[in-house]
Amino acid sequence: MGHPAATRGPVRVVGTGLLGASVGMALRAGGVDVVLADPSRTTVLLARDVGAGRLPAPDDGEPLLVVVAAPPDVTADVVLAELAANPHAVVTDVASVKSAVLDAVRAGGGDLRRYVGSHPMAGSERSGPTAARPDLFVGRPWVVAGNRESTPEAVLTVRTLATDVGATPVLLDARVHDDAVALVSHVPQIAASLVAARLRSADPAALDLAGQGLRDVTRIAASDPALWTSILAANAGAVGPVLRALRDDLDTIVAALEQADEAAHAEQVAGGALGAIAGAIAAGNAGVARIPGKHGGARRAYDVVTVLVPDQPGELARLLGDMGTAGINLEELAIEHAPAQAVGLAALSVLRGLGGRLEHELTARGWRVAG
Repeated sequence: MGHPAATRGPVRVVGTGLLGASVGMALRAGGVDVVLADPSRTTVLLARDVGAGRLPAPDDGEPLLVVVAAPPDVTADVVLAELAANPHAVVTDVASVKSAVLDAVRAGGGDLRRYVGSHPMAGSERSGPTAARPDLFVGRPWVVAGNRESTPEAVLTVRTLATDVGATPVLLDARVHDDAVALVSHVPQIAASLVAARLRSADPAALDLAGQGLRDVTRIAASDPALWTSILAANAGAVGPVLRALRDDLDTIVAALEQADEAAHAEQVAGGALGAIAGAIAAGNAGVARIPGKHGGARRAYDVVTVLVPDQPGELARLLGDMGTAGINLEELAIEHAPAQAVGLAALSVLRGLGGRLEHELTARGWRVAG
């Protein structure tokens, strides 16, 4: 970021919410001329004011690249309109579902030679241009889903766009992409929302006991309902089978718990019930172990040192500075707020074998290490 972009302007960004405005900001940082468009006058003016680009001018020529950042349910219509209005431009979109858009563009007679679907695997619970950041895509995968008619030049244009905004291009077929995001993005959103929905009628005393585990599971449940309804409807064919498999697993656990409960009252061990429960937890362990770790490499086990950090300005920075002074690299950081106390619990992950040394170094500098 900050270096001259290889993407040639002008680039037209249609849809100036979080993703569209972030694309514009990132390209502008590389010196690219970005022209903004959005059905909402207020939204496009906000995007201009946060530095995502400029408004169209009467003497503007045809853009070389169009980035469509519209909601999934209207993405195909916008792509078709932009292909027709800009007969020499490459058109891409950043919708999180690719097959439905491709099928609709093909059915609508769009020029598929100049259309390359794409999807940056980045986002936020916040929405709109005021949430946009020029570094939103840095280090994140950006799927480039060219179709069989896409020209090599069009695919290269979209790959270059991804690289210029700091992302890592990943070439995938549209259907493979949709199956993948159903598993790693769409079903987790549903699961988080369903768990969070159980909290609506919870006793406030129970919520006072909430720890980081609940916050981790429900973090994405704060997402936009209208946007996610559009996404899930567009990818229903891929999401459905994963949800059915998840439902079968839940049914197995429910049955095992019922057996365990009956056995407890009968004072005897339920045959197979405990094994089913343990098996589900163990399968989760195996699944988590497959999630890529730091820098995309294999997930590693770390020593974790938990430190009490006063909830005051500069204290976390001081803690990390003391770690640096001790010559120990931070691999991962998680922060949990202690209930009803003005302190946070900072879980510092370091390479195996360094936990004892870090605990000694921090204690010597006056930090309280949790046991």
